[in-house]
Amino acid sequence: MDIQRLAAFADGETGGNPAGIVICNELPAAEDMQRIAHEVGYSETAFAATQGSAWRVRYFSPESEVPFCGHATIALGAALAMRHGNGAYPLELNLASISVEGQHVDGQLSAALQSPPTRSAPAPDDLLDQALALFGYNRAALDTRIAPALANGGADHLLIMLNSREQLAAMRYDQEAGRKLMNDAGLVTILLGYAQTPQLIHSRNPFASGGVYEDPATGAATAALAGYLRDISWPHNGQIEIIQGEDMGMRSRITAQIPPTPGASIRVSGAVRTL
Repeated sequence: MDIQRLAAFADGETGGNPAGIVICNELPAAEDMQRIAHEVGYSETAFAATQGSAWRVRYFSPESEVPFCGHATIALGAALAMRHGNGAYPLELNLASISVEGQHVDGQLSAALQSPPTRSAPAPDDLLDQALALFGYNRAALDTRIAPALANGGADHLLIMLNSREQLAAMRYDQEAGRKLMNDAGLVTILLGYAQTPQLIHSRNPFASGGVYEDPATGAATAALAGYLRDISWPHNGQIEIIQGEDMGMRSRITAQIPPTPGASIRVSGAVRTL
C-alpha cells in the first residue's frame, strides 16, 4: 500500500503537521485503517477512495477514528493535485460533505478546504474548571474578550483564549489525564490561544484523545475557532491567520477566511511540503 507523507500548513520549507495519505481504489477495513494509522504514527492518516463523482474519506489517529481532520484534508488536497491535477475535489466524510482544492504549481504545493458548517456554545463551567486545572491555569489567565466555548467546524473542540503569549508558551499537562478529560467530554482537541491582534492568533492544540500530546497545526480547530469568532462578532475583518506549533519547534501557518453568514463553511488554507 502506497502511503504518502506530507506536512500541511508548512511555514516555507519547515514546520507543518505531518499526515499520512492513502489513496486507493477501495477503502480497507476499519481495523486495517486503524492499524496503518498506528504504524504511521502521525496525529492523523487520511484514507481516500473514489465514490461516484466524489472521494470517500476517513481519518484515523493512532488510537481512534476522528470525524474530520483539517491538516490531513489539506495534505490530501495536495496529494490529489499531484496525482490528478489542480482543482477542487468533493469529499464525503462520515458526517459531512465538503471539498478541498489542491494546487501543484512550479513545484510548490498548497491546498484549501471548505469546512463543514460551524456552531458554538458557551463552555460549561465544570468542564472549563477541569481544563484549567489540567493545564495549571486559573480564570485570571483568561482573555475576557473571548469567552471559553465549545465549538465545532467538523469536530468538537474546547476553545480557551489566554491573556498573554507567555501563558500560552507555559502550557503543560498530564497526557493520560488529558485523554480522560477529552474522551469524557467528547472533545477531539482543546485549543489554547492568544490573540496578538484581532487577525493574528497564536494557538496550541493538545490532542490527547488521539494519543498525541500536541498537534503542530490543526485545521479543524481553526475552522471551529473562526466560526466562533464570527458568532461573537469579533473584528476579524473576514480572515484570521493562525501561528501554531511554534513552542514545539514546528512553526506552522494557517489562514481561515470567514464569510459573514452564521454557521457557514470556513475556508482553511495553507502550504504543503513533502516528507
